[in-house]
Amino acid sequence: MSKYYDNLNKKIKDYFEILEKDYPKWLNKYIDTKELLFQQYISLTCGTIYSNLFESKFFYSNLDHSIGVALIIWHFTHDKKQTLAGLFHDIATPAFKHCIDFLNGDYMDQESIEDLTTEIIKNSKKIMTLLEKDNIKLEEVDNYHLYPIADNDTPKLSADRLEYSLSNALLTYELSDLKSIKEIYNDIEIQTNEENILELGFKTKSVARNFVKITTKLSIIYREDKTRYSMQFIADILKRLSDDEKITKGDLYKLKEKEIIKIIENSKYKDIFLLWKNAKKIKVSKEIPNNFYYVHHGAKVRYIDPLVNGERISKCCKLANNMINKNLSYNMDNYVYLDFNID
Repeated sequence: MSKYYDNLNKKIKDYFEILEKDYPKWLNKYIDTKELLFQQYISLTCGTIYSNLFESKFFYSNLDHSIGVALIIWHFTHDKKQTLAGLFHDIATPAFKHCIDFLNGDYMDQESIEDLTTEIIKNSKKIMTLLEKDNIKLEEVDNYHLYPIADNDTPKLSADRLEYSLSNALLTYELSDLKSIKEIYNDIEIQTNEENILELGFKTKSVARNFVKITTKLSIIYREDKTRYSMQFIADILKRLSDDEKITKGDLYKLKEKEIIKIIENSKYKDIFLLWKNAKKIKVSKEIPNNFYYVHHGAKVRYIDPLVNGERISKCCKLANNMINKNLSYNMDNYVYLDFNID
């Protein structure tokens, strides 16, 4: 019996079945470790799910995402080392995920939370024992950047980028349905890109174009005004709680998001947190808003320009190229705020 898989939401199970029909049960022994199971209490949406600014209420966890990445890698490679590297790639993620990158001042790259991956795996007796039994070395699974199918640079398509695109489109933001997700996924194969490196790519231009249509919408969601505001707001609340000695950075790796929210709601920041939580609409201005807490910076641009039979879709499809360019032109210059001050 698996602590995780046997209690999995049916919608997620149905989605996972698309990613890999023959579920690799050998993964469960790794999934059911303390370090990975902690990730089921972290939202993939970086805490935005807790505010009425965002319509989605489907909780898709960081563990769900990591398993989805592993299933994609296994589906295309049947390589245990690459699959485990994908499973472990977010094992060092703290509560509120990329909000902590904002806390660290890394809102443009959003990679600072990956630093502890090796340490967390190495310090887990259970995971290290399992790796030893499978004759796999730590350095073969603690860095998914080693494997281009698992991870690559924007705007290429990797298992990581593909997974959060499909799950966000299907479950979190409901931009697609199972039939469309299946059509997209079944059209993908391993191809060779312009740098002579393996990459996931599409066989059919129309399917790739539909994927771009979906992912350009998601790309805006990931960095729109209310998203940037919310992630920086959470980061700043956590920073102030840390300064007030109500929470430590270590707590972010030990406490569930809902436990940290309880700490916030029992602090002097309760009222402004509730205002953010209950807000329905964000405010924007070209000028600095007087006497209000505001956010005024960009964020990482996540977008995908996938291969179609070895060629970037932006090169072979004008419609897709226009969608990508329109996405990239999204303006992040405004001051974003709600009617309160954080101090």
